[in-house]
Amino acid sequence: MFKVLVVAYYFPPMGLSGVQRTLKFVKYMSRFNWEPTVITTDQTAYFAHDYAMLKELEATGVRVIRTGAKDPYSLVNKNGRIKMPAEWFRKMMSKISKTFFIPDNKIAWSNKAVKVIKDLLKEEKFDAIYVTIPPFSPFEKLAKLKSNFNIPLFVDYRDLWSGNHFAFYPTPYHKVKHKKLEYNALKNSDHIIVVNRKIKENLLQKFPFLSFEDITIIPHGFDPEDFENKKNTLPVNDKLKIVYSGIFYESVTPKYMLKAFRELLTERPEIASNIQFHFAGMFRRENAVLVKKLGLSEYVFDHGYMEHDEVIGKLIGADLLWVMLGKNKNIDTVTPGKLLEYFGTKKPILATVPKGIAEIVAKEYKASFVCEPDNIEEIKNTLVDIYNKFHQGKLPKPSDEYVDGYNRIYLTEQLTKQFQFLLKD
Repeated sequence: MFKVLVVAYYFPPMGLSGVQRTLKFVKYMSRFNWEPTVITTDQTAYFAHDYAMLKELEATGVRVIRTGAKDPYSLVNKNGRIKMPAEWFRKMMSKISKTFFIPDNKIAWSNKAVKVIKDLLKEEKFDAIYVTIPPFSPFEKLAKLKSNFNIPLFVDYRDLWSGNHFAFYPTPYHKVKHKKLEYNALKNSDHIIVVNRKIKENLLQKFPFLSFEDITIIPHGFDPEDFENKKNTLPVNDKLKIVYSGIFYESVTPKYMLKAFRELLTERPEIASNIQFHFAGMFRRENAVLVKKLGLSEYVFDHGYMEHDEVIGKLIGADLLWVMLGKNKNIDTVTPGKLLEYFGTKKPILATVPKGIAEIVAKEYKASFVCEPDNIEEIKNTLVDIYNKFHQGKLPKPSDEYVDGYNRIYLTEQLTKQFQFLLKD
């Protein structure tokens, strides 16, 4: 059995989609002869906690070493849940944070984690270190550390670092500093994992010293065990039930869909009256206000934040699953984790996304309806098309073979093969 140190700030009991990729890798690594030890945060405040995922983690028996630090979440409320603020306030605080902390405000935790890792490496032999980003500071710190212990370092890009769709550079110095830190970290890493080919292309173009073989694509996916013996938790009726799971933030907003549905309700009430929207996640107060303003309260159901296993019950009961991305800079490199999890249901998907990797992946699924995220007329017409197919029993289905390529067990096998290849070299 080989041993790997997994370094992840976002990890259960924290919730939301950024946690799932690492949790599922850790869950299945032992099947492929790799024993993970996770270095993560102590109990901290966060927007969402998922104790069902924590229970799933504990059932694996994986060793988890938790360390706290004076990062913002720990300072606010050690054990509590932070209420998601209004979007304007969240954006403002994010810009302030990115002005004063480079590469991010998790530096204090990263320093503490690296100290713990140093002590651990003096006592035990590990065959590899795997760090998932964002946040980016642990990667930057580990890249400096790894040469002292002659241990391979793998980095997993869930999103871009420099130039990502949430990036904010108040001065030219900030932009240059981020790229320099990323350059040095990549120079000292041994292999790079990315979630899609757009991120791979971006890195190869930005850092010419990287070769095609230095980067492996391992996408997000779904865990087949999540769907075993799960029951529908939506009302049973003959309406078209559209489910969205997750949160809304930045340009990820339901406003275009809601406005399109409002127009449909006015023009084709016989169709609109047979459609329901179900939201499982953080709908946000401003969106609830919009629902009331548009007079859509009887068609929109906000189930609030739910733990992951509860969300699965909503996905199973849906007739159509919806994913949305706005038109941010470099959004073409983003594949929403929920899109790939939706694949596990084998249900049709409505993807209101801009040009980019999310659009490509949705179309490859062969059971998707794809349209521009802010084109209200196109969204409205797509809803009519979907409803007609639903009414006729002709909604599309994906191929089992395609969906199997996103199975988390298979994806974990691909990851451990990369560990193995590097050890052989």
